[in-house]
Amino acid sequence: SSGINAEYGGTVPVGRVETGVIKPGMVITFGPVGLTTEVKSVEMHHESLPEAIPGDNVGFNIKNVAVKELKRGFVASSTNNDPAKETVNFEAQVIVMNHPGKIFAGYTPVLDCHTAHIACKFSEIKSKIDKRSGKVLEQSPAFLQTGDASLSILTPTKPMVVETFKEYAPLGRFAVRDMKQTVAVGVVKTVTKAKGESSGGITKRK
Repeated sequence: SSGINAEYGGTVPVGRVETGVIKPGMVITFGPVGLTTEVKSVEMHHESLPEAIPGDNVGFNIKNVAVKELKRGFVASSTNNDPAKETVNFEAQVIVMNHPGKIFAGYTPVLDCHTAHIACKFSEIKSKIDKRSGKVLEQSPAFLQTGDASLSILTPTKPMVVETFKEYAPLGRFAVRDMKQTVAVGVVKTVTKAKGESSGGITKRK
């Protein structure tokens, strides 16, 4: 959700539908925090919609959630259909476009991914690869520099949702920002997700 305002006796997060649909009556979970609620109505340009589809910028009215519980970069998704969860770390194909120095493991720039703006650490630079074929050119390189493509493991410094580019493209591509410019771009290949909920409800398993 990109902007949030409280009105009409509920909280109305605002965001763009990236994949699937959102409609009244749907039970949704906000990742990365695991907060679950029901969608009361979906609005676009102050009109109620029976459902919204990818590309629609909508407000959706939810009950029993305070504005302060939601933050920019949260992802709302259907609770019973592969809901968005917190990312522990992820493997990405990263292409360095424009970095004045060398990127070593431990480098922690800000990633812009969907509406999230969160610092992520290059925990491991696994390999240098050919941009076109994806063929490995060098295992565990010491560093990366402008023009290099790599497979790297990134670890968010705060709770964050990312998905694989293959499954949910808009949530699986990102820009790496540093020194007020885009220094690299990437696509998410695999994601390690947190087990269970990071906060909020506790689900009991029988």
